[in-house]
Amino acid sequence: MSDNKAVARTEPVVEMRPSPAETISSPVAIPTVVETPPVAREPRQLDQLSRIEEKAARIEEKFARYEAVLTRAEASLERSAHKVDAAAGTMDFAAIRGEIAGLRERVDATPRAATLFTTAIVTAVLTVVLTVLVLKFGVPGIMPKLLP
Repeated sequence: MSDNKAVARTEPVVEMRPSPAETISSPVAIPTVVETPPVAREPRQLDQLSRIEEKAARIEEKFARYEAVLTRAEASLERSAHKVDAAAGTMDFAAIRGEIAGLRERVDATPRAATLFTTAIVTAVLTVVLTVLVLKFGVPGIMPKLLP
């Protein structure tokens, strides 16, 4: 095609503009296609351009969905962190320390094995001695003496 007329061709210019979803809190810029006014384009180029625009729109929608999911997850995590902070703040550590100290004092006050064995031996000896005395002398008015 050797035409003496010079056909001015314009190419689409890609600019970095924040998308509506990005203005919320996204550090990544999404490229958007800004077209220059069409002068003379072939239908094939227009179809290719429209496919590219559709793909870019789908990518933008996916990005917006993922961002919404992440925003909800972040909010949920934040609520959970606040609940944990509130629960930790309501715990009275001084009262718990006092309860543990009181329990430790009660445990320390309980008799140990040596004390229990000594008490058992003394009780057994005293029971034998009292039984022998009752059998030898009896209990006046209740039981006569059984041993001479």
